[in-house]
Amino acid sequence: MPATVFDPPERFVAGTVGPPGGRTFFLQASGGGRVVSVSLEKVQVSVLADRVNDLLDAHAAGTATEPVGEGDTDPLETPIEDEFRVDTLALAWDPERLVVVIECHDQDPEELDADADEADASALQTLRVVLSPPAARAFARRCGKVVAAGRPACPFCGQPLDPTGHICPRANGYRR
Repeated sequence: MPATVFDPPERFVAGTVGPPGGRTFFLQASGGGRVVSVSLEKVQVSVLADRVNDLLDAHAAGTATEPVGEGDTDPLETPIEDEFRVDTLALAWDPERLVVVIECHDQDPEELDADADEADASALQTLRVVLSPPAARAFARRCGKVVAAGRPACPFCGQPLDPTGHICPRANGYRR
């Protein structure tokens, strides 16, 4: 199982490419002259941010978790070519080192058959990033901002509004 490990990364951020409504979401880690980008779904970015915050609240008590300054607001490094599409995310707290570990897999490692040959097992791609609590909190905040920067929500039904409006079910199908 080839794993790309950043322990710690110089930079680990979430970002998007494309206009609201047609955005592609990426996680990008860089360090040691390498840049690795993986693509994923908007909901995965949102849930990852929530879980990182929950993990820090539960396990990082007594350690500084607040990032210094505004955090990383720079765009993704270009060219942006994803190494793989994320299927499964894993999140862990290392109590010995007091760090957050985030793993991105291109397929669920538990779904690989026990009798799968080594070629199948070695085809599994993984990105592993180890973050200090302040870096993890800054990452989670940026994820929240990236997700929220999309299309505004309809005040009636909560669905995303396109620039041309949408057919709102709460307004009996009238275009808003």
